[in-house]
Amino acid sequence: MLSFIMNKDLLLDIKNTKFHDLVKICTKYFGKPRIRGSHYIFKTPWQGDPRINIQKDGKMAKPYQVKIIIKAIEKMEIENEK
Repeated sequence: MLSFIMNKDLLLDIKNTKFHDLVKICTKYFGKPRIRGSHYIFKTPWQGDPRINIQKDGKMAKPYQVKIIIKAIEKMEIENEK
């Protein structure tokens, strides 16, 4: 959890998160992405639709995708505490 808190500052300003920073965080939590065109696709460890898909918006990350990443990391941390 401490590692997420250290990275959380990068995700606090949802509208001003750099795409490069978001990729680093996703890689740390979900592993190396599969890249298809402009899509960076990460696998998640749970059942269902086990993917996270992010794209650039210029140099920035898309705000709704930052929200999805935050929720996914929180879900992972909750499951790891069990």
